[in-house]
Amino acid sequence: MAESIKTAVNAFYAEYSAYPSNTSGKTDLTFLNLMSTTNTNGGNSRGIAFLEVPPKFTNATLGLVTPSGFGKAQSNFFLAIDTNGVGVLTNRVGTSNYVVASSVAVWVVDPRNSNKPVGTFK
Repeated sequence: MAESIKTAVNAFYAEYSAYPSNTSGKTDLTFLNLMSTTNTNGGNSRGIAFLEVPPKFTNATLGLVTPSGFGKAQSNFFLAIDTNGVGVLTNRVGTSNYVVASSVAVWVVDPRNSNKPVGTFK
C-alpha cells in the first residue's frame, strides 16, 4: 500500500503541479478523503480519485491505515513530501534518521523494531 500512496501523491503532483497538502504527516482521514474521493475540497478541484483503497486499509476514525494483522493495532502510514524540490528527504523513525533520495516517502514503523521503517525507503 505504501507504493500505491506514493504513486497517488506523484499523480496528484502531475495533475496540479503541486503536492497535496498534508499538515499531519500521516495518512489521516483528511488525506484519505482528498486522495480517494471525488471531493473537490482541499486542493483536488477536479475531483479526481487518485487512490483506490481496499476496505482493510481504512478506518472511520484514523483514515488510511495498516491492515489489522500488521503489528498490534492499525496505524496510519507516515508521509513525507519534499516541497522544497531538493530531491532528498531525511526522515526520523524512532531514534534513527533515514536519508531517502526521493520527493515522496511513505512508511510505517516496523512493529518489531521501533527504529525501522517499512515502506518506500529505497
